[in-house]
Amino acid sequence: MNKVHRAYSFRLYPTKKQERQFRRTIGCCRFVYNHFLARRKEVYERDGTTLNQYACMRELPALKQRYPWLREVDSTALQRTLEELNDAFQRFFREKKGYLHFKSKKHLKQSYTSKRNGKENDKATIRIEGSRIRLPKVGWVKFAK
Repeated sequence: MNKVHRAYSFRLYPTKKQERQFRRTIGCCRFVYNHFLARRKEVYERDGTTLNQYACMRELPALKQRYPWLREVDSTALQRTLEELNDAFQRFFREKKGYLHFKSKKHLKQSYTSKRNGKENDKATIRIEGSRIRLPKVGWVKFAK
C-alpha cells in the first residue's frame, strides 16, 4: 500500500513571538539531526552496525530529558527530522554519493517539516480556517493562499 504525501507552500505572516518559535524549532531539528548523525557514525565505527530510524526514535525521549529545551518545540518535527536522516542514509547506501554532512546554521535554506495528527479536522494538530493555519506549538498563523 502506497502512502500519499501532500505538501503545501504558504507565505506566512507570523508575529515576532511565532518567528522566534519557528527559529527555535528549526534549531532543535538541526540539533537532533546532527546529534543522531554523529551517534550513528559512532555506533558504526565502534560496532560495525548502524542505528536505524526506530532506534533513534527510542533514544529521543532520553535526549529530551537531557536537553529540556527540546520539549519546547513540536515533537512531530523532531520525529520527522529522524525520518529525513534515515532517508538520507538510505540514499547514501543506494547511490554511493558522498557521506552525509552535518546541518549548519549558516545554510541559506532553513526549514522543518511537521506531521498532521488526528483524523477529524477540529482535532487535527494542523488545520486551516480561512486565511489562518494552526501549527503545533506555534498556534494560529496568518497566511496568503
